[in-house]
Amino acid sequence: MPLKLSLKPGEKFVLNGAVVQNGDRRGVLILQNKASVLREKDIMQPDEATTPARRIYFPVMMMYLEGQVSPKLYDEFAVRLSEFMTAVRNPIVQSECVSTSRHVMAQEFYKALMSARKLVDYEESLNVASGVQDRGDAV
Repeated sequence: MPLKLSLKPGEKFVLNGAVVQNGDRRGVLILQNKASVLREKDIMQPDEATTPARRIYFPVMMMYLEGQVSPKLYDEFAVRLSEFMTAVRNPIVQSECVSTSRHVMAQEFYKALMSARKLVDYEESLNVASGVQDRGDAV
């Protein structure tokens, strides 16, 4: 099934590891086969992995872009997920952690990435509710 991307002017995205930027007008791309695609809003730079959930998201994103489980990335993911699950008491969030892990184990990296995004969103909602800025240690 084709994937249709509607792009804003100047929007960047990653396509199979290459950073691509749309021109000065809205654009539409239709990908006819399977490819690793991340929109600009889903791309995280290494220096942005500053919180527990972001430290889970980043190695999952890298595995998605590489299309395989790298032992180094997997080890980082497993350690960070274990730390996060130990700190979190919300059963819904813990269930999302398990889902993220299952998707990684099944090499369903895009699903794992979307599940990890929910962890980041949860963490950010806690920070907003408590008035905490992104200090890198809140869960």
